[in-house]
Amino acid sequence: MSRIGKEPVKIPGGVDVTIDGLLVTAKGKLGEESFRLSEDVAVSQQDGALTVLPANDGKRARNMWGTTRSQLQNIVTGVSEGFTYNLEIQGVGYRAAVQGKTLNLQLGYSHDIDYPIPDGISVSVERNVSIEVKGSNKAAVGQFCSEVRAFRPPEPYKGKGVRYRDEYVMRKEGKKK
Repeated sequence: MSRIGKEPVKIPGGVDVTIDGLLVTAKGKLGEESFRLSEDVAVSQQDGALTVLPANDGKRARNMWGTTRSQLQNIVTGVSEGFTYNLEIQGVGYRAAVQGKTLNLQLGYSHDIDYPIPDGISVSVERNVSIEVKGSNKAAVGQFCSEVRAFRPPEPYKGKGVRYRDEYVMRKEGKKK
């Protein structure tokens, strides 16, 4: 039994969810998200909640049960509240700026990094070192933050680089004489 899959997905007020065959679509104040279901699970909508059940007794159906429930929870939360990730830049001379639909990063390389911001994601920069990324698609927001962090991940000796705000970087002691 899937402990995650057994829980129903509550639909908050202001969110409309439609099930059309294998396509589940949620519309809310922050936009519209859709998810294509696997044929191994069945989704029903009743009493303001989505219920996910395995369609058969196969291993794949049990695997997809909790995964599908989590994906449905993410699209419902995304269109009602959205997802926010915060990044911090640490290092002398490291900074960021938003120019239209481009994030400009200065991370100690000989050139600036101009990274395009995808549709559906909004980026704001405060004090040149704090980046806030918002969007309704959790996977897209997380992927964008991961790619920005990959330009200069935090290094363990001085702690310089791009990190998540709540990320802990294990510091190492430098070499001794």
